[in-house]
Amino acid sequence: MTDTAIPRLDVDIVSDVMCPWCIIGWLRFEQAMAHFAGRLAFRVRWHPFELNPDMPPEGEDAESHVMRKYGISAEQSRANSERLAGAAADLGFVFNRGPAFRMRNSFDAHRLLAWAGSCEVAEQADATGVQTALKLALFRAHFTDNRDVGDPQVLADVAASAGLDPARAATILAGDAYAEEVRAEEAYWADNNITGVPAFILGGRMLIPGAQDPEVFVRIIENKLLTAAA
Repeated sequence: MTDTAIPRLDVDIVSDVMCPWCIIGWLRFEQAMAHFAGRLAFRVRWHPFELNPDMPPEGEDAESHVMRKYGISAEQSRANSERLAGAAADLGFVFNRGPAFRMRNSFDAHRLLAWAGSCEVAEQADATGVQTALKLALFRAHFTDNRDVGDPQVLADVAASAGLDPARAATILAGDAYAEEVRAEEAYWADNNITGVPAFILGGRMLIPGAQDPEVFVRIIENKLLTAAA
């Protein structure tokens, strides 16, 4: 159980495995959580968002996808990729977006994340559990290892690396388990005006959009939540 002398802040993160700013935002928020060590406990839960819900199973070349979706040139796309890689590297995360890098369909990854979330208990002492372990493993598989996180075998392997049962993961992926839950959550967040990710909802009421710098997260938590609650 969390020490009752330390208040706890629930953190809901709406995110997609395909979103590079989502891993950058998480690593920055992690630094903000460390800032409050001993003063504030956290409980993190991840929620689904699909940047490209109509992405076909075979995926799409990432550079072509970005150029088409945002109407930019190849040079602009590469410059954006370099900027993202630099921001990630500053946080100790490797983007390995070579010429074969592809965008993937993330719906099944979200189904596994919903399952992982159901394996946790609300009273756990740690800020994160197996759901976060799976989320980070999926980010690494996609962005660092260039693995197809839309492929059921890859997903089962990634689940195993996060400490989950790969046989159970394979069974989930072979059927439609957690599909309704994911779609319902996606609809819920869309109804609550979440149109981009990452989106951090603190204490069920304070929305912080985007991959903010750690100092921004710290200032908002300090001034808008802790001071207001004092």
